[in-house]
Amino acid sequence: MNTGAVTAWLQTLQNRICDELAAQDGTAGFVSDRWESALGQGISRVLKEGAVFEQAGVNFSHIKGTSLPAAASARRPDLAGAPFEAAGVSLVIHPRNPFVPTSHANVRFFAAYPENAAPVWWFGGGFDLTPFYPFDEDILHWHQTAKNLCDAFSDGLYAELKTWCDDYFYLKHRNETRGVGGLFFDDLNRWDFETCFAFTRAVGEGYLDAYVPIVAKRRHTPYGERERRFQLYRRGRYVEFNLVWDRGTHFGLQSGGRTESILMSLPPLVRFEYDYRPEPGSPEARLNRYLTPRDWLAGLPFSD
Repeated sequence: MNTGAVTAWLQTLQNRICDELAAQDGTAGFVSDRWESALGQGISRVLKEGAVFEQAGVNFSHIKGTSLPAAASARRPDLAGAPFEAAGVSLVIHPRNPFVPTSHANVRFFAAYPENAAPVWWFGGGFDLTPFYPFDEDILHWHQTAKNLCDAFSDGLYAELKTWCDDYFYLKHRNETRGVGGLFFDDLNRWDFETCFAFTRAVGEGYLDAYVPIVAKRRHTPYGERERRFQLYRRGRYVEFNLVWDRGTHFGLQSGGRTESILMSLPPLVRFEYDYRPEPGSPEARLNRYLTPRDWLAGLPFSD
């Protein structure tokens, strides 16, 4: 177990993601905010009011604590209360143009140190896509990229992690998925440390391969007030998921993490409307057909 190699790679990944997204945006780029707390340290990098990204945040953190929070130990009750170490990069990108989807990615490493027992380690992460006006070819590219990186490690891995993503990023109170999914994994220690670390690196770096071509293709699509209002309304679902269901948000708050960095995932602007119903047959109503799990690689079109 080489935690130093993990944290060094995570910081390199943060820099690479920020550099590539800043190049897409063409503005001054990300502002770095270094922080320290009783638990550890981190770097929050934020691009605000860009030409392409209304707000983009990419966080790195490395913390240690005396008692593993409930959000992290729920799946491993034997480790409840054990000292722990956690490091990760987490990002959420909120584009300005409603035709560019919101995206999220996260890669993380945990180690727990139970008393009178050997340390226990695992990796987690994934990426998912939240379009407002879906394009079938974009979704196909997103999922094909995910499958390709999974296939390099194990047959059937993509299907497993895709299903996990569909199940995790699900708004139970709305009976809909947050978007069109991607990959999600946690408690990854099924292989040796180096292989698990290699897969986590593939996911973190694969996010750019999946997302940047979509941004480049859709960033100049014309839009008006109608599309903007719908985007702001649908951003409300993102707020609902992150505050009600997201384990990462819960873990950060339960562990005493830096609140500004934890809640950086929320969109800068959002609109809530009571009992909103899109007009039947409208482009806005079309989104509903995409908010249920399906085999995206089975072929086009998806919306018939």
